[in-house]
Amino acid sequence: MKKIALLIGFLPALISAQTVIPFVDFNGYFRTFENDNFRQIEFQEILGFKAGDEVVAYIDTRGNMRIYDGKERIDVTPMQVNYEVSDHLIAYNISNALNVWDNGKLKLLTYFAADFKLMDSILVYQDTRFNNLNVYWNGQVIQLMQGITPVSLPKSVGENMVAFRDNGDLFKVFWRGQSYELGVWNGNIDFSLGTDILCFNDPTTRTFAIFENGQFFDVEQFYINKYKAGRGLIAYEDVNQNLMVYQKGKTQQLSNFNATFWDVYDDVILWGENSFTFGYQNGKKVQIANYTPKEYKLKNNIIAFRNQLGGVSALVDGKVVEITNQTNSSFEIYGNAILVKLFNNSVIIYKDGKKFEA
Repeated sequence: MKKIALLIGFLPALISAQTVIPFVDFNGYFRTFENDNFRQIEFQEILGFKAGDEVVAYIDTRGNMRIYDGKERIDVTPMQVNYEVSDHLIAYNISNALNVWDNGKLKLLTYFAADFKLMDSILVYQDTRFNNLNVYWNGQVIQLMQGITPVSLPKSVGENMVAFRDNGDLFKVFWRGQSYELGVWNGNIDFSLGTDILCFNDPTTRTFAIFENGQFFDVEQFYINKYKAGRGLIAYEDVNQNLMVYQKGKTQQLSNFNATFWDVYDDVILWGENSFTFGYQNGKKVQIANYTPKEYKLKNNIIAFRNQLGGVSALVDGKVVEITNQTNSSFEIYGNAILVKLFNNSVIIYKDGKKFEA
């Protein structure tokens, strides 16, 4: 596949500035952990919440929607809403009015919204007034395409990019404010999108290709059966079933033992070889267990998993740390921290090598 010249200058990637880690404590109070301290947001029980690395949206005891970003609490609306939260954005609609919260500001996007898809730093939505497919990115609304009839949401939406097919069956990739033309084909293409990178099997050259830094190019000379994109990297099984990683212009073999399972998200890869489990973090392969975890979560640069005793351990900065051995504990990853909620609704926060308990 031929390379396409980069049409825009490099824009700094959004850096996760985790500020709030929300949870409901054993008293039913809604609290967060921020700046190495616990803080109470609500003194009455809430009806539910959704959170990303930087912000949390919740429905209070009276049914009002509120937002808290570690700086201030914002009253949004007393009306019933459908809302979604990513690491940097909140999208919500009241009837057909679609709104977005971005960096402390609320913005009305349209009164004629249909379906929408919210990811880390991008919001894709249908505007039925003019049958547009729009994207909200970096504080601006950009039209991807317009149809005579309503335009469907694309299936391939990544954390900061979109792959879609326009009215002329031309496949395109939207990334950092620009659309890049890919080609015209019948049928669908199985794209895998992450952050700043996507991969797919190219129907024209019959190769395995990626889009990165405004360019399309081949990684393998044959179709690949299994692949998944992360943040600036992709993992895939080559024709010999070796588990491979592509990152920063180079490919590296992670496993040649026909990995029993593997997964990738953001900056990390997790896989199993026979009865051993390994992680790829900071460009290095690390053995994290001599068993297969029954449960795991990947986010940012952390792998958290259910350990052999039923508690929670994690791969952080190249080392496996044991957070708790208490069973029946749930866990989430926020920014560079891990929240573990124990059976009695008390919590443990593991952050920067320290444990904080409440």
